[in-house]
Amino acid sequence: MNPDLKQQRIDLACALRWAARLNLHEGVDNHFSLAVPDEDGTMRGNRFLINPYGWHWSEVTASSLVLCNDKGEVIEGDNEVEDTAFFIHSRIHMGAPHAICVLHTHMPYATSITLLKEGRLEMIEQNALMFDGRISYDDDYEGLALAEDEGNRLARKIGNKSILFMASHGVVVAGATVADAFNDLYYLERAAMFQVLAKSQGKPLRGISDRVRKETQKQFVTEAPKLAGRHFSALRRVLDNTEPTYRH
Repeated sequence: MNPDLKQQRIDLACALRWAARLNLHEGVDNHFSLAVPDEDGTMRGNRFLINPYGWHWSEVTASSLVLCNDKGEVIEGDNEVEDTAFFIHSRIHMGAPHAICVLHTHMPYATSITLLKEGRLEMIEQNALMFDGRISYDDDYEGLALAEDEGNRLARKIGNKSILFMASHGVVVAGATVADAFNDLYYLERAAMFQVLAKSQGKPLRGISDRVRKETQKQFVTEAPKLAGRHFSALRRVLDNTEPTYRH
């Protein structure tokens, strides 16, 4: 196996295992994918790794991941791809070239914001500021993503942003690497949790000035990638010691 592809499989399996540990999953639903280059080394977004249909995320291994193409054909692996996983991820990889890694979850606190009319992540807390200017919102729930048109619509909705809040559904997080995307997924849920908990106290929320928001936005441009690298390296080390079978 290509050494780079092997490491990409390991990283995606690590992200899935940790999402299950952190209760960011939902049964055997939801999907994580990673676009990989064609055989000639060109990144076109038409080949990607994705978690296998019907597997709980806590049992996924590097070798159980499915490599498929934009037609839904399995290129490598003995497992299948769930239909909504294919239509969401294939179209976003193709339609949003920056979305190398695409993580879709119904994680509780972030999803709860999508249930509110005009629900938004408010820029009033440090974790939330990591996403300032990086979020798109889809305010029109269109049912299960069981057609190419719905996947294309979601790709248009996320545009060139990193985060998509999907009305009455969940979230999509897109990144250049598994580490970048998973770091965003983790801190997005934390930011949503703090917002929900703060609002539950029934008192006015603090604001953050535009000046501080702009300055913090600049700071995160350099700090977030360093944080993602440290964070994901630590997650791999923990699994290497406690669940080393994820690498198999």
